[in-house]
Order: sequence, then C-alpha cells, then structure tokens
Amino acid sequence: MLSPAAFAGPLVGPSRVSTVSTVSTVSTVSTVSTVSTVSTVSTVSTVSTVNDDHGAPFMTGAALELVGRDAELAMLRGFRAEMARSAGALLLAGDPGVGKTALLRAAAADAAAAGMRVLSASGTPFEAKHSFSCLHQLLHPVGEQIGWLGPAHRQALQVALGIQDCEPPSLLMIANAVLDLLRQLATEDSVLLIVDDLQWIDRASAMVLAVTARRLTRGVGLLAAYRSGHETFFDRAGLPEYEIRPLDETAAAALVAQRFPALVPRVRGRLLAEAQGNPLALLELPLALTDRQQTGVGSLPDVLALNRRLQAAFAARIDGLPPQTRRILLLAALDGSGLLSNLIAGEPDLVALAAAERAGLIHVDNRVGRLTFHHPLTRSAVVEGSMFDERIRAHAQLAAAMADRPERAAWHLAQASTGPDETVARLLEDAAYTVRSRGDAAGAVTTLLRAADLSPTDTDRSRRLAEAAYLGALVTGDLRDVPRLLAGDGHPSGEQSLVTAVAAAHHLLLSGEGDIGTAHRLLAGAIQMQAVPYDGDNPTMVEALYTLGWVCYFSGQADLWEPFHAALSRLSPPTPELLALLAGTFDDPARTAAPLLDRLDAAIVGLSVQTDAVWTIRVTLAAMFLDRLTSCRTPLSAILGREPGPGLTLTLHARSLLGLDQFMTGEWDAVRRIAEEHVELCQAHDYRLLECIGLYLLAMLAAAHGDHEQVRQLTDRMTIWATPRGAGLVLRIAEQAKLLDALGRADFGQAYQHATTIATVGQMPAHIPHGLWLIMDVVEAAARTGRIAEARAHVAAARDCRVAAISPRLAMTIEAAAALAAPDDQAPALFDAALAVSGGQRWPFERARIQLAYGERLRRSKANAAARRHLATALETFDRLGALPWSARASAELRATGHTVGGLPSTGPAALTPQQRQIAELAAAGLSNKQIGEKLFLSPRTVGTHLYQIFPKLGITSRAALRDAIADTSHLT
Repeated sequence: MLSPAAFAGPLVGPSRVSTVSTVSTVSTVSTVSTVSTVSTVSTVSTVSTVNDDHGAPFMTGAALELVGRDAELAMLRGFRAEMARSAGALLLAGDPGVGKTALLRAAAADAAAAGMRVLSASGTPFEAKHSFSCLHQLLHPVGEQIGWLGPAHRQALQVALGIQDCEPPSLLMIANAVLDLLRQLATEDSVLLIVDDLQWIDRASAMVLAVTARRLTRGVGLLAAYRSGHETFFDRAGLPEYEIRPLDETAAAALVAQRFPALVPRVRGRLLAEAQGNPLALLELPLALTDRQQTGVGSLPDVLALNRRLQAAFAARIDGLPPQTRRILLLAALDGSGLLSNLIAGEPDLVALAAAERAGLIHVDNRVGRLTFHHPLTRSAVVEGSMFDERIRAHAQLAAAMADRPERAAWHLAQASTGPDETVARLLEDAAYTVRSRGDAAGAVTTLLRAADLSPTDTDRSRRLAEAAYLGALVTGDLRDVPRLLAGDGHPSGEQSLVTAVAAAHHLLLSGEGDIGTAHRLLAGAIQMQAVPYDGDNPTMVEALYTLGWVCYFSGQADLWEPFHAALSRLSPPTPELLALLAGTFDDPARTAAPLLDRLDAAIVGLSVQTDAVWTIRVTLAAMFLDRLTSCRTPLSAILGREPGPGLTLTLHARSLLGLDQFMTGEWDAVRRIAEEHVELCQAHDYRLLECIGLYLLAMLAAAHGDHEQVRQLTDRMTIWATPRGAGLVLRIAEQAKLLDALGRADFGQAYQHATTIATVGQMPAHIPHGLWLIMDVVEAAARTGRIAEARAHVAAARDCRVAAISPRLAMTIEAAAALAAPDDQAPALFDAALAVSGGQRWPFERARIQLAYGERLRRSKANAAARRHLATALETFDRLGALPWSARASAELRATGHTVGGLPSTGPAALTPQQRQIAELAAAGLSNKQIGEKLFLSPRTVGTHLYQIFPKLGITSRAALRDAIADTSHLT
C-alpha cells in the first residue's frame, strides 16, 4: 500500500500488496507483480527485486515460474552466457500479450543473479515524441559514470540528454559515446541492455541504439522486444530475431487451471479457445467475467477480436476505480515519464492511487518515486476511456507541473490547446530548436509543424511551415512533405522567402522532378530580394548561396554561375569557409583551387573531430575534384555507420563519394556493392538526380570491365532523365563513361566524339570541374585519331593552369598526356616522369594505362625488352582489376614484342611482377599487410592476395622465409 512517504521520498522497506484475482498461493511480495505481465505464473512467493530507475521491476531469483517457456528461457540463458564472453544483440518479436515483457524480466533476473549490470527502458506512445527519452531511461542509472568519458563523448551525451547546451552532436557521435560508456562499464561487470516495446521508442534513441546494437563490445549485450508487424525507427536489418509464439494447448490449460481453479470446465474451455495460447488473454479475460459467468450460470459475451477483448478486460477493471484514481491514471498515461511529482498533489492522491495498485494495473517504485503500467494496453485503455475535456485538463495540469522543463511543457500545452494560440506556438518553436540542438532534426520538424498549426496569423504560420520545410529538406533529407508545406506558405517575404526558396530548391533539385532551371530562378530571385550587402553571418543566407552553387554545379551551364558569383561579391566579409571552398572547387577548380589547397587540407584534417555530418559532406565534396577523397574515407564511413543515418541525402552523398574514391583506387568490387545500394535507396525515395550518380559509378565500372551493352543501358537511363531537365552534369558524366568504354575497345574515333561532347578539346573548360579527371582520356582520343595539335593544345592548357600542383594523380596524368602527344624521341622521358610521380600507385588503373601506352610506344620503337617490362606490369594490374578490354590490349602488345603471355618465369624472384617485388620486400622487412597497404595505397586484402601468389613463386610457405628467399637483391632490381 502506498503511504505519504512514497511521495515525500524513498521508503526504507518494501510495501505489501495483494492482487484482486484468485490465486493458488499468495505470500508476501516486495513489490507489486501483476500477473498480466508475467504471462504464466504457477506460484508467487517472497522475492526481491532489481528496479530500473523508471520503476520497471525485474524479478530475481526463482520468484516466478513461466509455464510453457522452457525453450525460450534456455535460449535466453544461452544468449546471456554468450554475450558475457563476447557481445551480442537479440530481438524478441511477438503479438501483444504473448509474453515478451515477462521473458525480458526473466532475462533481467538471470543476468542480475549472474552479477551483470542491467540497464532497462521501455517505449510508450506518449514518450515517443520526446527526443532521447528512451536513451535517458537506459543511462539514468549510470549518469555519474558519463564523467568517465573523454571530452567529446561526454559532451555529446550531455547535449543529447539535455544536461548542457552546445553544438548539436551527430547521432553517430552519440552512439559512439554510448558505446564508449558501455565499454567502460563492462570493465567492471558485464552489461545487459533491455529495451521493451521498440516500436514506441523515440526516433533519436532508436537510431542511436540501432548503431549501438551492431557495434557492441565484449561483455555487453542488447535484448529488446517489439510487436510483430509494427514499424519502428529502430533498424532491425541483420540483427538476430526470435519469434515468441503463443503457448501450446497443454501449457495454456495448465496456466488457466493454476490461476483460476474456480472456473468451470465449460467456461475454461471457451477461454482457452478464445485466447488461442496468448498468455495475457488467458490471465486477463477471466478478470472481466462476473462471478456468475465464471461459474457458468451467466452467459458469456459474444466473440470479439482478441485485442478488443483485452482492451475491454482492462477497461472493465479501470471503470471500477474511483474517479480520482482514474484521473491520476490519465495523468500518468499522458505523461509517460511516470514521475509521481508530476501526478500527485498530496496524501488524498496517494490513497486514490493505491486502488490502482491493488487492482494490479500499475507498479509504484517508492525508492525513486515512479509509476509504471504493468502493460501498454492498460495505458491505452485509460486514454481511450477518458473524455475529451478530461484529456485537455490533464495536459494543462502536466504542463504546469513541468514549468521547469519548457520542451515537455510546450508539448502538453499544445495538446491542451483547442485553437490557435501564439504563446503556445512560440513555446513550441523554441522547443523545436532545443530538439534540433540535441541532434534530432526530425523531431524538430514535427515540433515546428505543430507550432504552425497553432499559429493565429498567416504570417507566423507560413514562417514556421517554411522552417519545417527547410529542416525537412536540408537536414533530414526527407523531401516527401516539402511540397505540402510550401503549398501552405502563403506569400513569404524577406528572410522567410529565402528559407522557403532553399527548401523548395532542395526538393526541385533532388526529387524526381529535377527542375534545375526553376530551382535556380527561385534561389537567385530570393537572394536578390535581400538587403545588400548580404550578411555573411546569417546562416540562412549562407545556406542559400551554398544551395545555389550546388544547383549551378548540376546544371553544368556557365551562365547560371553568374548570379552566384555576383551574390558572393555582395556578401559582407569574411566569406564562410565552406562557401569559399565551394566557390573555388566546384566552378573552375583548374584555375581557382590552388590557393585553397592548404585550407582544404586543414579542413580535411579537422574532420577527425567533426561531429556535423553536413560539414563533413561539404568538405569532402570540395575535396572530390582535387584527389583528396581517400583522406576523407574515415569520416564518410562513419556517416554510413549511422543507422539509418543523419539524413538520407547526406548518407547518399557519403555512398557516392566513397564509391568514386574506390573506383579511382581500384577497389572495384566494393564500388559495385555501394553503387547498387545507392541506386536502390534513390529509387525507393525518388531521388532521381542522385540516382544518376549511382548509375554513373556502375557505368564507369561496366566500361572498365568491357561490358559495352551495360554501359549503353545505364547511360541511356541517365540521359533520358537529364536531357529535358537541363542537368548538364549528368549528361557529361554519361559521356565520360562512354568515352572510357570506347578507349578500352580502342575505338578512338568514337572516343574523340564523346570527348568533344563533354568539352572543347584544347581548352581546360570552366564550369566543368570533372574535366580534371579527363585530361589523359581527351589527349589519348585526340592523339590516336591523328589530332596531334589538339592533343598538345590540351596538354598546354593544363600546364598553363598548373593543375599538376593540385595532386599527384594530376601530375602523373598530365605527364602521361604530354607523352602521348609527344614525338617518339621525347616520349620516354615524359612517360618515365609520369611513372616516377610519388604516390602514383594510389591510382592503379590509370597507372596501368600509362604503362600500357608506354609499352606500346617502346614496342613501336623496337625497344621490345623494355616494352615487355611495362606491358607485363600493366597486364597484371588489368587482370587483377578485371579490366578485360585493357587486358586484351596489353596481351596483344605483349605478344607483338615476341613474348608469350604467361611465359614469365614461373618460380624464383624473377617471376615476381614489380608490385609483387615491392610487397615481398616490405613483408620481409616485417611490415603487416595493413602497413604495406598504407605504403602502396592498396587494401590489406589486396596485399594478402599478392602474398598468396608470391609464396609459391618463391617456393616458400610463410612470411618468415621471405627474407632468405629474396636475399639475392640483384634479382629484385
């Protein structure tokens, strides 16, 4: 029974309760343990409890015996034992009332008895709208240990949990902080996280926990349950699941006989048939029957759907409670936190609440002052059984009780509002930015939409809808609601028009509409409407300019860049860093990027501590044309590690950027996987423009592999969509794939046509930044078709722009292009210079193409011995990559030197290719595969493959024998 001390503070000892149902044996119980959540109880005896700080009791010892669940309990014990040795996650799925909660509690009891630390939380429909509420439940008991973390992780968790205000952390940073905390906790005792009702936990917590579940460390486990068929923000893909089935007939009959021995056989049989093995139904349906019905004298109710019957069973028990008790239960149901301080005003309320506890509907933890419902259906029945005016009063009372928590108070005031209310709308708007500051942009959008609904004036409503559209399009990447939001935006003006334009431009650009021209006019017009000079400290103006630059880039049209540069010139200094990097690398990088290289490199280094995914993507985009993507791989991979991610647009950019770097560095198997996933995601969300980037990667891969038909099909898809929309970038990268395909097939006439479609040969084109990638391709196409003057003019244009200083790849390809266009007596020195560029091995496909061209030129000069060396190395790279047409060209040239392909010595150091010789020397020096890969810009897996080939050539079976096998270094030079 509750006492006034329960409200004033924790009690020293447990309270005594009794249940209202007939039981076979009832003894003293330390905390209430209603049978509705236990599913199958044979006896109840004296027990102790382990409580989480939200009052959810987890029985320990042998207090409760679950009938018919031996297999499930054995499985859970096996899971607990396994995660104690390593790590693991397991999801339980099942229908409402099937016993998921009871099994979670049994698992918690087993873990506690084994000395593990148990952290628990559960989702509720009424907490789902509060960002990180579930995470707060889980971590509240270990709040002091957050201080163990390093500064970055400590700050991320404190911001997410509302402990401090700071720059919003990314969800991945929060997940990493949680993992760090769990790892440190596990150094003392194993840790088991238990989360019930996954389908109702808030979006932000779900995303963090989904990442956490896949990266748990030794001694940490996650056990969670959700309702079958319910959608959830928690990404379950790839995690092991176990379906909880209803009880079989024998177990169901045993349960009913134990719990309700007074039921006559006819009534018992009817209940067994109706419940169909659902433990909650077996335990709750009899409680809704009258004494006459239980004894068979009264008629039983007609057949109802199971959920309705269960709801009716709970409703019947609630209806019998005093009005004051029902009022407090309604407050608790709408509150979600269960804090007694929000619900109870004095001793009369405590007495009223005790009636619900005696009825077995709730559990009150006197120690922490919290109330929990024993089953979610109880909560639902309380709300559904209330009147509209009762709910209004309850929300108003909760808002008053939460005056010190503005975000939650604003939500309750919104629910209590029956019409427009600017005061409440303003509070919600403030709450939206608080939510955003914690890293939950999606929650901020939801809050802004409600604020717009409550706005009395069209102006305020339009402004808030525009803000919601802006966040929805830019931060979350969710474009689906943008047209609807903007349709209700009225006639925006001033900065509001700029916000609206940014949101609309993102929708027009990325969606299936792909209306680049309209997006450009909308943005450029909105920017021109602003007061001059434009404020460089205004984030909306900066975002508008960045978006305008993005639109110009995809257009590929020089005239569209003019308004961008004009607006940039009117921006009050200093120009924000990301905007400066965009202006210097997206429009005309051949001429404007060089002065920015040091700043770009510094920004890339800073990504190691950057938590803002938008910043990371934009820095990486600036690095894209300047051959610095490899340095950005770790932060890009970190973005993909967020499940489902910080926003779809950002994760799509991360995929395409990683795929592009993998293609350039010869990791083609990885390219195919990531590009196909990219295309599937774009198709699912109608991101047609970004889908074309995935198709481009697949087309380039097909061209390199020699699949001409697939190149045609993929590029046709790109051009059919891009042509009517004026997406010049898409049209040009489609031509790039066709150009590579033609070069591989040695169809140089066709290759030249594709080259001239992209840009004028002999010039470094402005407004076509990816022209930097094509210098060698264009020169080869021109030189091979006898257009030597154009080829040399193109090389001269590249040298005039000094693009060789931008990256080793550009230095290597420009020297190779010069060699392709040079006379025979000058070509060898230029080819040697190209191959001597430090770091050129990072781009194996392009380097092999240079070796092929060098070998071809040497063979024509009758230097067959030297030609064979370069051609053999090129052939080995092409074969490894699967670049079939290039392998065919190299093989033909090798045979033309009088060498039989495959006729290199089969054993001994002379049988090694140049790259294999490098790997052998480094391995003999004691370097690991990873270290060798870092030196030669290869993946550890590729290094391992080479060593697998090297050992039999050298007649050895281990790395230890390498040193002796290559002791005669003369064979390796």
